[in-house]
Amino acid sequence: MRAVIDACALYPTVLRHILMGVADAGLITPLWSARLFAEWKGVAARHAPVDAMVTAGEIALLRAAYPAAEIPADAALERQLWLPDSGDIHVLATAITGQADAIITLNLRDFPLRELAPHNLRAIHPDALLHDLWLAHPDQIAAATCAVHAEAVRLSPTPIPLRALLKRARLPRLGKALAS
Repeated sequence: MRAVIDACALYPTVLRHILMGVADAGLITPLWSARLFAEWKGVAARHAPVDAMVTAGEIALLRAAYPAAEIPADAALERQLWLPDSGDIHVLATAITGQADAIITLNLRDFPLRELAPHNLRAIHPDALLHDLWLAHPDQIAAATCAVHAEAVRLSPTPIPLRALLKRARLPRLGKALAS
């Protein structure tokens, strides 16, 4: 599945690393644009200047790991599109230009089906996507998730259970599935 990863799904570190682990396993082909990266970097900068520097490094790593994932902007296409939040039109244009199957986003309301369907697109919440992928590929999803959990445990001064980590990452269904 080719999927544009919205900035809101790139910014949370745990979520991004799980999605990239799933991409590394070959279950999704990630797509993004320079503008999505700029949005991610802007959100990080609002949290702390050091976050913006770390984000710049993360973006460079993603560009190196997935050189074909970055879709160029298409201003002419963007002018033809409509979404309830005009600030998300570039995401839809990226998906269309990149021939994506889906947009992975936490903001489903911003991507109504009536606007996506003519382009053979759907918006999907990361928790729903990862849960669906877990049903079809439990070992790969568990491996990607456990690798991120292990790194979080390594970096954390206090232990964090997997389910709690996933709940904080807005992945409660996946957390419940992996805990069963």
